[in-house]
Amino acid sequence: MTTTIPCPICGKPAEDPKYKPFCCGRCADVDLHRWLGGVYRIETNEPGEETEQ
Repeated sequence: MTTTIPCPICGKPAEDPKYKPFCCGRCADVDLHRWLGGVYRIETNEPGEETEQ
């Protein structure tokens, strides 16, 4: 018995090993766009580049 993990973007079963943990290339691209766009980020207490002089 194989358990399929749901796609973290759309919730469909992620069955294709080529795109795991996503269900398809579109969902993988959506996730990449979120990373590159700064949607996913880790907050820090370090000063940013704009405050350094």
